[in-house]
Amino acid sequence: MAKPLELINVEDITTCESTAQMITKARKDGVELFFDRANSMKACPIGEKSACCKNCAMGPCRMNVNSPYDRVGVCGATIDTIVARNFGRMVAAGTAAHTDHGMAMLELFRDVINGKAQDYSIKDPIKLIEIAESLEIVTEGRELKDVAMDLYHELERTYTQVDGEIPMMKRVPPKTLELWRAAGIVPRGAMREIMEMMHRTAMGVDQDYENITKQISRTALADGWGGSMVSTDISDILFGTPSPVEVDVDMGVLKKDMVNIIIHGHEPNLLESIIVSAADPVLKKAAKDAGAGGINLVGMCCSGLEAMSRHGLPHAGNFSSTEAVLVTGAIDAMTVDIQCIKQGLKKVADFYDTPFITTNYRAKIEGSMHIHLEEHDPRACTDEIIIKAISRFKNRKKPIEIPQNKAKGVHGFSYEYINYMLGGSFRGSYKPLNENIINGRIRGVAGIVGCTNPRSKQDYSHVELVKELIKNDVLVLQTGCSQMALAKAGLSGPGAAALAGPGLAEVCETVGMPPVLGLGSCVDNSRILIAASEMVRVGGLGDSIADLPAVGCAPEWMSEKAIALGQYFVASGVFVVFGHTFPMTKGTKFEKHLFEDYEELGFGKWGFADDPKEMARLLIAHIDKKRAALGIDKARERVLTDMADRRSLDATA
Repeated sequence: MAKPLELINVEDITTCESTAQMITKARKDGVELFFDRANSMKACPIGEKSACCKNCAMGPCRMNVNSPYDRVGVCGATIDTIVARNFGRMVAAGTAAHTDHGMAMLELFRDVINGKAQDYSIKDPIKLIEIAESLEIVTEGRELKDVAMDLYHELERTYTQVDGEIPMMKRVPPKTLELWRAAGIVPRGAMREIMEMMHRTAMGVDQDYENITKQISRTALADGWGGSMVSTDISDILFGTPSPVEVDVDMGVLKKDMVNIIIHGHEPNLLESIIVSAADPVLKKAAKDAGAGGINLVGMCCSGLEAMSRHGLPHAGNFSSTEAVLVTGAIDAMTVDIQCIKQGLKKVADFYDTPFITTNYRAKIEGSMHIHLEEHDPRACTDEIIIKAISRFKNRKKPIEIPQNKAKGVHGFSYEYINYMLGGSFRGSYKPLNENIINGRIRGVAGIVGCTNPRSKQDYSHVELVKELIKNDVLVLQTGCSQMALAKAGLSGPGAAALAGPGLAEVCETVGMPPVLGLGSCVDNSRILIAASEMVRVGGLGDSIADLPAVGCAPEWMSEKAIALGQYFVASGVFVVFGHTFPMTKGTKFEKHLFEDYEELGFGKWGFADDPKEMARLLIAHIDKKRAALGIDKARERVLTDMADRRSLDATA
């Protein structure tokens, strides 16, 4: 592969030392990575501001981003119509990705119940019962299989229903749901909402940006409270609800003397099967016969987060490192399923003689080896992957260079474990969290999530933003590639409490938790929604999600999924800041609608900042605004609890 003529300095590309080392090696080897491609390809300034309409053959129509109201499209579409349509289509695409993922998990759940997918089973029957009861399904005195089938049929409505309200609306705080009903944005069914979103943004249909925004919100809510939430719940039921586990992360988890297999993607069923395959005595012996010390399964991106949270498997890095890890020469197979898979991985893998294997019929890559994962017989796929990896180990030709960077952190904080962590077995509750927010030890809560992007310095904004937040007593919840950025920086262990403000540090030290709680993959942002709902239910912090001193941020987003995610938090009542760029023409009425007016209607709102310190300033200011509105912005006298007070506590709280 030819090197770019002008190479950007490595120190300007990433803060990840392992990735930096591999970028340097790749350049010596003559291998192009996506950082170099991003540097050599200038982003389209019109597209960046979403000021181009290509929804019909009368265009594409390019608007003037500097003077947006100087012209209209051939059909007469204004800049507000064009930007709203483009934004809505991004939300529809992101929702479709999470919805399709969730529906696949639900279908696997059905096949497990019917006995057609016998290699999988229900690992968490307690959560199955809890979800069923939350949806008003009768469980007492019934067989688990019958409850499970009723739950399947109820959750299927999330996707296929064309009228009414999707099931998870039963978990939304009443005041928040009341607002959605009044605004006409309660999702009916994900397929219906995605379909209508695409129709309304076609040429000649909806041409009122405020009306388009309603459908944008309804579609996004079908993701957060539908597709994503169902996916998380079903994954927990089938594979086990995560609980904290200490995990090694970064490229130092690779072993020169072992068969290293990278699992990259989003659906956990591939990982669950390959874990079983790797433990097979026959395959373990084959690896040893080939001269290996064993089989080393390593995760990347969201699949890796699923395996890390449930099984303690090591994790090599986030989205921006997926090509770089192949440069080590130590990867004996990289296997992928869906979402965030770069087509460029194939070329890099070929250079280092690494088998690059796709496994999902929805996500093939030209020239790649495809071994289909059939849920009715997953071992046929995962055994073959391991056999091919062993063969490559035996015939390694390229020099191996493994970065020695490795960090330990604690991951796997589900909604359920946070409930237990704060209150114990007998008084599990979010009440201690609410009380510590009310008394000011914890200033507020921030969900810092999302991707990494080669047009931003890898991990920098995530790490610097979170350092600033925890220093100011803001508890941070994490998912996705952001979680791995913080883990590599050493902010996911209890020792990170030393970097927190005095109030948050005290809570962390008392509970024994880090100030940064890793909740899992992209779809697991739904755990944050449930946590927020529980904070409202417990009381003391308002009657709706919009009342909470809670914020969200995706500092380096890159995917349409992130836009859908951001919008379902905004529609739920949260202030959400995005970094790097935002698909919006400045100075338009649509921008004002999302960034200002939407909050006045009772929802959350969008914000943008490109500097992590500015991101932190915006987020903290919003938290303080919500604290003032709740009347908890004044310092409160700290009172020690005596035995009499303890005895008066409600044991069922």
